Amino acid sequence: MWNANARVRVLIPAEALSARISELAAEISRDHAQTERLVVVGVLKGSVLFLADLVKQITVPVELDFCQTASYGSGQEPGEIHLKKDVELPLRGADVLVVEDIVDTGWTLRTLLDLFRHRRPRSVRLCTLLDKAEAREVEVPIDYCGFRIPRQFVVGYGLDWGERYRQLPYIGVVESASEEIP
Repeated sequence: MWNANARVRVLIPAEALSARISELAAEISRDHAQTERLVVVGVLKGSVLFLADLVKQITVPVELDFCQTASYGSGQEPGEIHLKKDVELPLRGADVLVVEDIVDTGWTLRTLLDLFRHRRPRSVRLCTLLDKAEAREVEVPIDYCGFRIPRQFVVGYGLDWGERYRQLPYIGVVESASEEIP
């Protein structure tokens, strides 16, 4: 449940986000300089702000698409995800770059990466803004990582708490006296 009295402490300021995203875009551009077809797939909704800032700085041509996943709810098996929106572009033969806001347990990303690999792209790589490795339950290869963060609940810059806080220009930690924070 969202708490209207919650405070958000800045963990990663906007300036640090901007600088690191520029570095990531340069790395991606360098690594894909000879790529004939780069398909960048944003994982909705959390990656949108990160994705927009990232692709504006990538210097090689990109095709842009989106997918959206959801967990089936309580009682689900780990790794059981529902694909709410699939990509529309064909991935066969393309270099695919999946852009995600955060990798924590790894179940959703591992399932999504496996799905994309079955479509026979030339390559599949993962770029995440945040890596919460302490929460990892399954291995996920991260090719481009913005920041490694501790096991805290974070919001801002696309990440939400009950659909709120996505618009914050920084990554913050929700601080509250309430025990309702996930």
